[in-house]
Amino acid sequence: MPADFPFDVVAFDLDGTLADTAPDLTAALNHALGVLGRPPVPAEDVRHMVGHGARALLQKGLAATGEMTEALVEQGFPIFIDYYLDHIADGTQIFPGLNAALDRLAARGVKLAVCTNKAEGLARRCIDQLGWADRFDALVGGDTLPVRKPDPAPLFEAIARCGGGRAAYVGDSITDTDTGRNANVPTIAVTFGFSDRPVDQLGAAALIDHFDDLIPTLERLARAAA
Repeated sequence: MPADFPFDVVAFDLDGTLADTAPDLTAALNHALGVLGRPPVPAEDVRHMVGHGARALLQKGLAATGEMTEALVEQGFPIFIDYYLDHIADGTQIFPGLNAALDRLAARGVKLAVCTNKAEGLARRCIDQLGWADRFDALVGGDTLPVRKPDPAPLFEAIARCGGGRAAYVGDSITDTDTGRNANVPTIAVTFGFSDRPVDQLGAAALIDHFDDLIPTLERLARAAA
């Protein structure tokens, strides 16, 4: 396979893009809610709450089951985190075709990054447990910098840590497409993620239904921009 490729760096969101983390996020959220005396939130609802970090997920879970106060968030957050750390990849599944796509990108000299609003420590633990300890060249989490997505700074940082160059971003939510737009980086949205709205309303440069489509789509975007 030729070494040349139109992008030097491809960055990915984590939750709902690289992996279906909803089962473990749902379990952790519902564990914390249960300790706080709240009913569980259905897994399908949790999928649409993900994308702004663990604290925001707990806030949304509390709001969905009753009153949400910062006192309850402060009480429930360590409960959520402790449980999630112990069960971070129990039910999480890598999306089909992803590992093969990452292999093909790496073989063509592309640097791979993760840019997520998940706290960096949680993201690293999740990635390690999924067998990706050495897979990515850079990881920027929601607390790596003073700002988080959709501010473009985390994406800029991820690209810089990969050595810079022409980059593309892959995500699943409006947070991701707004981040790409703010960074002037073309963004591909997966149709199987955790979006809180129809994916055709995200404003992505392209949509993919399977990671088999990733490399042809990246090549098509580069040709269209040439």
